[in-house]
Amino acid sequence: MKIREVTLNDSAEMVILMKQVEKEAEYMLFEPGERNITIEQQSKTIESMKKEGSKSTIFVAEDNDKLVGFLVVIGNNIRRTQHQVYLVIGILKEYRGLGVGTQLFTQLHKWALEHDIHRLELTVVTENEAGVALYKKMGYKIEGVKKHSIKIKGEYADQYYMAKLL
Repeated sequence: MKIREVTLNDSAEMVILMKQVEKEAEYMLFEPGERNITIEQQSKTIESMKKEGSKSTIFVAEDNDKLVGFLVVIGNNIRRTQHQVYLVIGILKEYRGLGVGTQLFTQLHKWALEHDIHRLELTVVTENEAGVALYKKMGYKIEGVKKHSIKIKGEYADQYYMAKLL
């Protein structure tokens, strides 16, 4: 398993990966088939993340030249909040529980320290036991609950707001 930052050459495969993860995962923000992103749009997103001084990136997990997971890091350059980033992770179903998430977060933590990031934050559906367990294992703490913040299969669900300080 190789963990690395995304490149422009990954644009097409990233679009496929994100759509597949959303098809397989019960707790992602986008429902299956809802994301309407083109390869060109994905390329522009990657290009903007590669600009000097960017506090955003995407890490990918690659197995035998196939992308199997991603960790999106969304930051900004606003002086008062440039020390924090928001995270979104997705892993193909067949690769879950194999340590891919741990490897992605380990690489993220190294990158964050190199980029003066102090606060890492994310949201997770409270019923997503595997996700919550991974985040806790990686040192993230529950800071609060967002009541009825997402609707899954017609039912409102709560999300934890979790963060880790470096």
